[in-house]
Amino acid sequence: MSLRDQFTEQLKTSMKAGDAPRTSTLRMILARLKDVDIAARPKGVDKVPDDDVLAMLRGMVKSRRESVELYKQGNRPDLVAKEEAEIAVIEGFLPQQMDEAAMQQAVADAVADTGATSIKDMGKVMAALKVKHAAAMDMAKAGPLVKARLSA
Repeated sequence: MSLRDQFTEQLKTSMKAGDAPRTSTLRMILARLKDVDIAARPKGVDKVPDDDVLAMLRGMVKSRRESVELYKQGNRPDLVAKEEAEIAVIEGFLPQQMDEAAMQQAVADAVADTGATSIKDMGKVMAALKVKHAAAMDMAKAGPLVKARLSA
């Protein structure tokens, strides 16, 4: 079942259950997906593939995490709770993320596979990681790990 179908099915389920916060978040996801589809039309794509949908979801989580930090600084626990609830719903559609140890191992493997020896090879290593682990690895966290490994 594609992610699009999962969104629609879960929306129906949450509406039947009367789960207003979850329904609202799912509607927000579907609206954002429609925007992404419309933006891709000039490229000749009617519906973006699941990889692009996952990237969109990660972007939504990232912006909400930034909002949470700002709301914490502004002493708005009500808004923090709302954003964290949305993050939980959105992350339910993302693949399980690697833990720190698995990321370290993946970086070590990528460095070995590409034969990288210096910081100049960082692009090759990041490209290899993206090909192998794009769905399960946060590339923003992987960058510093690769840099530290190549600098050592």
